[in-house]
This record gives sequence, C-alpha cells and structure tokens, in this order.
Amino acid sequence: MDAPMKFVQILDFETDRIDEMRELAQQQEESMAARSGGPTHRLVLKDRNQPNRYFVVIEFDSYDEAMANSEHPDTTKFAEQMAALCAKPPTFTDCDVVDVTEFK
Repeated sequence: MDAPMKFVQILDFETDRIDEMRELAQQQEESMAARSGGPTHRLVLKDRNQPNRYFVVIEFDSYDEAMANSEHPDTTKFAEQMAALCAKPPTFTDCDVVDVTEFK
C-alpha cells in the first residue's frame, strides 16, 4: 500500500495587524505542541508587490491529518481570531504534494 501523500494548505490573507497575527500564531503553536498530528512545517511569505498581503504555506503528513487539525476546536478558534485581524476574509487553497526537490 502506498504511503499517504503529503498535503499543503495555502492561506492568502491581507492585514495591517501583522504583529498581532504573529502573536496569535505563536499562541496557536504552543497549543498544538501538546497535540499529536497537525502541521509538520509552516512557511510565512510577504508579498513584495502588495503591502499587507501574506501567504502561509502549511504542510501536513497527509490530507487526513490536515482535516483532523481543521476540525479541532483550537484550530476553529484560531481561524476565527485570525479572520478578525484580516482586511478581508482569507482564502484557503488545498494541495496534494506531487514532488519535492531539496537543492541544498
């Protein structure tokens, strides 16, 4: 049987309250540290051409782990608090990881 395919969620959001967003993310990381499953990596990107636009790339070991994480009450609370700091509702893109290349 094949191993589960890694899964990535991409959050696209705009905020002028990035320091509050970072603080909220730090609190979420602390709450997730005690849980099994959940994200394995997170990458935060700032759009150089559009001030206050950010992307967060969150990797999971599988789609099932991502969905279990999404359904957790702490994640729901975090998403609501995050949305309140955004200039407009964030968008989410779900992706299966097809290939990864490490160059260095």
